[in-house]
Amino acid sequence: MHKDNIDTAMLAEAGAWRSRDLAVLWHPCTQMAEHPDTLPLIPIRRGRGVWLEGVDGRQYLDAVSSWWTNLFGHGEPRIAAAIARQANELEHVIFAGFSHEPALQLAEKLLALAPPGLARVFYADNGSAAVEVALKMSFHSFLNRGDARRKKFVALSNGYHGETLGALSMADIPLYRRVYAPLLLEPLFAPSPDAYESEAGESAEACALRRADQLAAIFAQHDGEICALILEPLVQCAGGMRMHHPAYLRRAREICNAHGAHLIADEIAVGFGRTGTMFACEQAAVTPDFLCLSKGLTGGFLPMSAVLTTAAVYEAFLDESRDRAFLHSHSYTGNPLGCAAALASLAIFESEPVLERNRSTALRMAALATPLREHPHVAEVRQTGMILAIELVADKRSRSAYPAGERRGLRAYRRALEDGVVLRPLGDILYWMPPYCIDEGALQHLARATLAAVQEATG
Repeated sequence: MHKDNIDTAMLAEAGAWRSRDLAVLWHPCTQMAEHPDTLPLIPIRRGRGVWLEGVDGRQYLDAVSSWWTNLFGHGEPRIAAAIARQANELEHVIFAGFSHEPALQLAEKLLALAPPGLARVFYADNGSAAVEVALKMSFHSFLNRGDARRKKFVALSNGYHGETLGALSMADIPLYRRVYAPLLLEPLFAPSPDAYESEAGESAEACALRRADQLAAIFAQHDGEICALILEPLVQCAGGMRMHHPAYLRRAREICNAHGAHLIADEIAVGFGRTGTMFACEQAAVTPDFLCLSKGLTGGFLPMSAVLTTAAVYEAFLDESRDRAFLHSHSYTGNPLGCAAALASLAIFESEPVLERNRSTALRMAALATPLREHPHVAEVRQTGMILAIELVADKRSRSAYPAGERRGLRAYRRALEDGVVLRPLGDILYWMPPYCIDEGALQHLARATLAAVQEATG
């Protein structure tokens, strides 16, 4: 068959697929009225490495790791094989009163890798569920110890922790929170240590410490009432990839200790090497009371999450009374297939110098982003490990934003798709968070397409 005929047939197939999709599906984080015109819907047939192949035959570089989940590339054969092997042995079993080898091995490995002092692993289904678990465990553990005054949580402005009601309660992004506000808990919001908001001449570290002082004041005002502080270590991802100095984490740990409160580290997006270390908390040399993990946990293959906590929290629930037990469950808790995928992902970290390679890749990302730093409509190019963000603004000097209705980020997204790059924006903030296997050629393609997308969006 002639190439033109093949392309025509593929385009027709893609068009038919879109029609079928829009007749029955409801996509997440999407205004469906924008399909198919304003927001292009792209049917994907398969993925290999950093590339996605559309039904129409086009290739797309997955610069956002499919919502920050994929670590080692699409179709990674070692993870796929591990899932297949496990599926032939045990696909699932109730995890209440039963156990299995993959769940046990995974818990042992996670605790060995995590910051010292974490002693127990509770499995859940996704990142939001992990946050729910941590919030409930924190409150319930105090209650079990006879401390009924602690009913409050502290969260950071501009933070995001998921879409279930408890997790959403801890968020401070109006786009997600506003509609559901009447249904939500009301945490105490502390100012974000976001270095982008630093004062003139103030370093990122000084900004972090100033914000930590404000956090301390909140704890002092509500002494004995706070269960926990929840935060995203180093990078507030959904809030625009806003980044802060590790000094804030150190002070936050000290403040929680001083007031007998827990520290919940939401590393759902930043864990497993994204920030340059296995876990972001390592860069501040702190151990949280709860470490929430998901997304990259299974290498991007299957939905799963884990909450790591301390022996002290666990022991608060040990009693003959069932009321004091943690009666929180998910049907697929400890799913063997998810555990097998996670074990295969961790095995790659063990057998290859993943973190060292990531640091080299991060340096190349920084170098390739240099032209963007000089662009008259880019306020900042910021980076933590393999997360790089580009902040588009109307005026570089004043950092004044574009009117939201102009949707400059969407313009950039559409242009990048034309160049075969998935560059899904956060408002007017573009970012790179590619799978770790991205090579030099793909990085250069990403840089070229991003510059073209910025020019298109700001022209």
